[in-house]
Amino acid sequence: SRLGLTFTFLDTSDPSEVANAIRDETKLIHLETPTNPLMRVSDITKLANLAHDAGALLSVDNTFASPFNQRPLELGADFTVHSSTKYLNGHSDVIGGLIALRDPELTEELLFIRKSSGAVPGPMDCWLTLRGIKTLYVRMRQHNANGLAIARYLENHPAVDRVYYPGLESHPQYALAVEQMDGFTGMVSVDVGTLERARALTEHLSIFALAESLGGVESLISVPALMTHASVPEDRRSAMGINPGFVRLSVGIEEEADLIRDLEGVLG
Repeated sequence: SRLGLTFTFLDTSDPSEVANAIRDETKLIHLETPTNPLMRVSDITKLANLAHDAGALLSVDNTFASPFNQRPLELGADFTVHSSTKYLNGHSDVIGGLIALRDPELTEELLFIRKSSGAVPGPMDCWLTLRGIKTLYVRMRQHNANGLAIARYLENHPAVDRVYYPGLESHPQYALAVEQMDGFTGMVSVDVGTLERARALTEHLSIFALAESLGGVESLISVPALMTHASVPEDRRSAMGINPGFVRLSVGIEEEADLIRDLEGVLG
């Protein structure tokens, strides 16, 4: 409990788990789909109905999908949030976030809070983000194509134990992803078995840069257990499915053949 608020953390890809966790005092259900970094997909429409039936609101973190691939407000969500640092800006030169809403009254309430608290971006950050949004359509088409190509390549490689990508038929929620997404992004996660193999992969690539961010035009690669999720206790990471050999790729818009050649040079 913090500031009089209590939270229940659960797997929102299972609607029954969400339904069982709703209490009389529940005000908001917040989810991320696809999730970082396991690429789990949640049924936005079904969860919106659960939330509204309970008198609550639904908020969706749409950072990984981007509005090009998924539009939660059209699927029943009340809020959609983005790290505008990522796909919306697309050039890795802004730190920011945004909220989009459907309800005019909620919009006015949040605008007042933002104005009063001072949590507003600088004009240059806004300009850079708007500049990036102008090319979102072009960039996301290439991110999607490259992401799917890399996922298929890795899925068929003997050095890779498992690939996590909602655009693959092998993904357990592929049908749901096809239903609510127009494309599957450039985010791909893989399990290569051990931390040593993960290090070998990430430290010897030429095009993929070893870095934590994502969604930029350049391809990046990271080891969540050592980087983005290093602060999560090891037992929690294991329960989440983030093993030491887990690797996350943010596939950029470079030439597909060059990216595959880069991976081949390390994986063999």
